Amino acid sequence: MGNTKGGRKRLVTGVVSTLTAGLALGAFALSGTASGAANPTAGGHSVKPTIVLEHGAFADASSWNGVVSALRADGYPVVAAANPLRGPASDAAALRTVLDHVEGPKILVGHSYGGNVISEAATGDPQVKGLVYVAAFLPATGESALELTNKYPGSTLPDALDPVTYPVAGGSTATDLYIQQDKFRHQFAADVPAGQAALMAAGQRPVAQAALEEKATSAAWKTKPSWDIITTRDLNIPATVQRFMAERAHAHTTEVAASHSVAVSHPRLVADVIEQAARTTVR
Repeated sequence: MGNTKGGRKRLVTGVVSTLTAGLALGAFALSGTASGAANPTAGGHSVKPTIVLEHGAFADASSWNGVVSALRADGYPVVAAANPLRGPASDAAALRTVLDHVEGPKILVGHSYGGNVISEAATGDPQVKGLVYVAAFLPATGESALELTNKYPGSTLPDALDPVTYPVAGGSTATDLYIQQDKFRHQFAADVPAGQAALMAAGQRPVAQAALEEKATSAAWKTKPSWDIITTRDLNIPATVQRFMAERAHAHTTEVAASHSVAVSHPRLVADVIEQAARTTVR
């Protein structure tokens, strides 16, 4: 992952953006039982819905650890899925395999680029009762993460990126994006303890540059109730961009003075919003 100025500049003009910020086929962790979410209790009441968490770029499923612990303590079954970070359509297809495996009602939660993925994966799925966006993208059909990030100024992500280009079949090349480790905490997790942020930087998963440029083909937030946590100190997706998307979606919003890694720095707040969505949509 060479730190070349030329590579970064080419990326800034091509990808100038963001995310972070799923799921691979079969690579997911279940907390509780998948079938438990669908079974009625002895009193005839349904148990709590399963919460399915989709991480974004530059992160992995462990970024939800604090949120998972809080939700499980409150009795919710949880799936923290592994997002391939290859493109919204293929990542949504992977997520749907997990959704199909989990029985009963579900609340789908996406962080950053994970918002693109849940917006597509939940379309047409009657068991997804609500959507929760956490410092995330809510693209309309035909929009990309890159396009939305650039809608208003404020993202400093391009100068922090570390692009890695590699050959692919047919003689062409593709590019994966990382955040430079020495800039990771400031850019992505400023309110996370330094030691923890360093571990996150070392273990970050890259997003395909093409994934940020791929346009959405559906938007589940148009037909399902949504909640949105807006991070006002976010250097990846500016708060003005987040507010624009939330208002357009008529989402129930919560604003917090937090970095892009709000699920790590404020797990209880994130869990509370998810539980609000669960109580409102599943009775």
